[in-house]
Amino acid sequence: MSPSTADAVPPSRPDGPAPELWPAPRASGPLDAVVHVPGSKSLTNRYLVVAALAERPSLLRAPLLSRDTALMADGLRALGAEVLEGSGVEGLEPGDRLVRPGRITGGTRVECGLAGTVMRFLPPVAALAAEPVEFDGDPRARERPMGAVLDGLRQLGAVVEDGGRGLLPFSVRGPAGGLRGGRVRIDASGSSQFVSALLLVGARCREGLEVVHEGPELPSAPHVRMTVEVLRDAGVVVDDSVPGRWAVEPGEVNALDVQVEPDLSNAGPFLAAAAVAGGRVRVPGWPQATTQAGDLLRDVLDQMGAEVSLEREGLVVRGSGELYGLDLDLHEAGELAPVIAALAALASTPTRLRGIAHLRGHETDRLAALASELNALGGDAEETRDGLLVRPRPLHGGVFRTYADHRMATAGALIGLAVDGVLVEDVATTGKTLPDFPGMWAAMLRGE
Repeated sequence: MSPSTADAVPPSRPDGPAPELWPAPRASGPLDAVVHVPGSKSLTNRYLVVAALAERPSLLRAPLLSRDTALMADGLRALGAEVLEGSGVEGLEPGDRLVRPGRITGGTRVECGLAGTVMRFLPPVAALAAEPVEFDGDPRARERPMGAVLDGLRQLGAVVEDGGRGLLPFSVRGPAGGLRGGRVRIDASGSSQFVSALLLVGARCREGLEVVHEGPELPSAPHVRMTVEVLRDAGVVVDDSVPGRWAVEPGEVNALDVQVEPDLSNAGPFLAAAAVAGGRVRVPGWPQATTQAGDLLRDVLDQMGAEVSLEREGLVVRGSGELYGLDLDLHEAGELAPVIAALAALASTPTRLRGIAHLRGHETDRLAALASELNALGGDAEETRDGLLVRPRPLHGGVFRTYADHRMATAGALIGLAVDGVLVEDVATTGKTLPDFPGMWAAMLRGE
């Protein structure tokens, strides 16, 4: 039976003083802007982990510099790696990162914030240390599921102390003699990050590692493919030929020298802005081929009424302000759900988003949060068993709460382009993956 939106309890906001309200600017006319989107968070944090496990120093060019990637860099530093800013190293560009691997050591603490990649990718790295490593994070992070990756580490012989909760806080200590490896069976239906987390340390296991997913369909499968490709970039041999099974051979992890792609999911609100306000928005550097799930946005915007073209200068979206609903399975790209739900609330026909039940375990319960906030502005959004149903209804101004979720904040900004008086709560939470979203948004509206 589908959850009742009327009875749904929105996620609680974090403790502390009431966040500031940001007046989402209304578009005064069609847009004409070029938006340079910073590097992919998903790629940056995977590259950082692989570089810390490599045999020699690695160079990451134009990685994302945000709260999530800063937490990852700090966590790796705590575990023994050096992560240096380019501005402090001769011959490097200011935004680059130089990673010098070191012996993984415990007896330390890792602060995860609200970063899923940190809380899931670093415990397996910590299991390479003989001393315990403590993990904790923001209040909401203590509610995000961790059981599958912790169970996988126990199967590998690591000692995990979590009070049987499968949640933060917990500690991890590697077995004597290091991780032997072998076969690990987990249910990763709650997050593809559980698979990626274990694969990232597979080459450092003495016998390699085989991860088998046992459970309902794996969500966000492109993110696992991204992990596999990052490992292959470092010379790691990975066999992913059998669905639901990944085998990593033991061996050396090579150093990296990589240019990080723009974050295609973070580009979503800016490209969608052209569909809402009309006009044209271009994002330079859009890759011709990518493992990023955000690339699906091209097809979505096309189906909703925009004109989308991948040109030599980047991805260009042209809109007329007319939006149409769609029926979409977002199982592989759930991170796009907030921006698509915002577009759906402004469309002229209904939209059904399916395959995203796992979003209830993200930075907030995104399904409950989206339904609650769209309805608070006069919309008609209903939670379903595995997604959202959004029907057309005139919207009005009001407070759009974000629950410390960066993608909720950008969804609120998108609605504000077409609706007067939208006040986005705690827009600063966008710093999780975009260092200056309000400034970028204002520059887009000015046509800079």
